[in-house]
Amino acid sequence: MTTGQTTSGRYQVILVLLLSLNFGVLFFDRNALNFLMPYVQPDLKLSFSQVGLLSSALSFTWALSGIFIGAWSDRAGRKKVFIVLAGVAFSICSLMSGIATSFLMLFGARLLMGAAEGAVMPISHSLVAEAVSPERRGLGMGVAQNLGSNFLGSFVAPVVLTVFAATFGWRHAFFLAGVPGLICAALIWFYVKEPERDASAVHDRLTFVTALKYRNMVLCALISILLVSYLVITWAFMPLFLTQVRHFDPKTTGWLMGTLGLSATLGSFVVPAISDRVGRRPVMILIPFLGLMIPFGAMYLGGSAWALVPLFFLGWALNGIFPLFMATIPSETIPARYVATAVGFVMGLGEVLGGVFSPAIAGRAADLWSLSAVMWILAGLAVLAGILGMGLHETAPGKRRSALSDSVELSPTPV
Repeated sequence: MTTGQTTSGRYQVILVLLLSLNFGVLFFDRNALNFLMPYVQPDLKLSFSQVGLLSSALSFTWALSGIFIGAWSDRAGRKKVFIVLAGVAFSICSLMSGIATSFLMLFGARLLMGAAEGAVMPISHSLVAEAVSPERRGLGMGVAQNLGSNFLGSFVAPVVLTVFAATFGWRHAFFLAGVPGLICAALIWFYVKEPERDASAVHDRLTFVTALKYRNMVLCALISILLVSYLVITWAFMPLFLTQVRHFDPKTTGWLMGTLGLSATLGSFVVPAISDRVGRRPVMILIPFLGLMIPFGAMYLGGSAWALVPLFFLGWALNGIFPLFMATIPSETIPARYVATAVGFVMGLGEVLGGVFSPAIAGRAADLWSLSAVMWILAGLAVLAGILGMGLHETAPGKRRSALSDSVELSPTPV
């Protein structure tokens, strides 16, 4: 099995940056609808409940893809080909979103996009876990998951797409979003090495029942449900809250949402690197509470939109812990050959129970009461995630108390 000790430092850097770029393009496509929703909703005459269902549709197939294709890639020992095919597929789905003329057509396009994209993150983290040295694993996984996704998907996307939509129309903005995925697929095909196949993984599998015997896996899955909910609800409804409740124009809202992308881009380095030094558990406890700044700031801080910038920037540091509970802690809890399966498990539960149901629930709450109800939901999710973080066992190399090695055989820590 290829490990961080047998790959060059140069290749480790190229691999992480290329996977980060690819995941960034993927998130640019995924988030495009959220940032274009102020244009799409009135044009297609969508209700708030339908807005929530569009987000739920992508999360549902994203989760299934992550769970089953991630596990399939572990058993097949083929990583690169899955990512390349996914890049081609999600680019096509973005183009399909641009030609949608009804809710049902857009709903179908989002279902297909989720299926194409869902396995990319588990497989990417599997490549990082096998190639990057353990002492830099948190940083490597943080950059792979968060740097490109947040710079392109959370900063560039809201700024560029809203301006492009205002000038050329929202349909052409989707066409713009679909092209870079094809370029990334080609780069990965030519530059990423296929890891050596671990023959034992074909017969020796990590089942979901076995995964639930690990306390960290259970807690990471629960935290994933809460914080994926926080993420998709923010993407789906914050632009609408800012335009319809705070009465900011779409371009200003785009720039304000772009602040989240800048915050998460910086957080992709800072938060995982801090966890490499001080441990995973303290970071997982403290950072979720920063997420309270965003909904409370949106509701109660009056004045110019720019007054919200520091609160949005600090609050979105929460995004920096996603690689920790989705990949780093699971990869340090179980044997390395099961990483794609474990990440798919944690991400899949988060997407199904959080990403699928939470936007639909939030949309229903907005229809019944107001968009302010959505902000209170966000606050509750952040608090609960911080409380669950207190129950995690430390896994960072050099910080954990147990004698668990980086490649131990499957021996669950009691729940």
